[in-house]
Amino acid sequence: MKSAIIGKKIGMTQIFDEAGKVIPVTVIEAGPCVVVQKKTMENDGYEAVQVGFGDMKANKVNKPMKGHFAKGDVAPKRTLKEFKFDDCAAVNVGDILKADVFAAGDIVDVTGTSKGKGYAGTIKRHNGARIKETHGSGPVHRHAGSMGACSDPSRIYKGKKMPGHMGAETVTVQNLEIVKVDAENNLIALKGAVPGPKNGIVTVTTSVKKA
Repeated sequence: MKSAIIGKKIGMTQIFDEAGKVIPVTVIEAGPCVVVQKKTMENDGYEAVQVGFGDMKANKVNKPMKGHFAKGDVAPKRTLKEFKFDDCAAVNVGDILKADVFAAGDIVDVTGTSKGKGYAGTIKRHNGARIKETHGSGPVHRHAGSMGACSDPSRIYKGKKMPGHMGAETVTVQNLEIVKVDAENNLIALKGAVPGPKNGIVTVTTSVKKA
């Protein structure tokens, strides 16, 4: 990938373009992020860059992580992510990544953790249909219905859409356009919505499908 950064979702708002058209945008506090570690082919078998975001008190860090941050001579960070840049050799430990790694008009992918919905049925979780509620259908109009065949194979197939925990999973929204970049305040305005609640951690990376 060409560029990537870790950020925090601030919320949604609207801005006007030059033609006076309203654009719904999500504001992300992107960085500043510090390079904590470099993965090399000799030591790790692959090339990547580990980036940290969000300050953390020293007394909240365990001993292994204290040694990890001390080795790179960087302050403790709350969130660590790895990125495989096109040119990892150009990035060094201690470098600071800010919002200006992107520019207005760039197309990016945003990854975050979606809002947790708790335990949900098949209608809410998988957009299932319900049966009629009249003429003796009983109190089962929102149930899942048939689970599969009878004696053969005598089990439920893997992947069957059933009730269960909904949300709180990693979601990536692709091909979002950057409308505005405020490098001074480390803010990025993205057209549309991104996964997760306010103050949720997200990663913004160069799109893998659009140049």
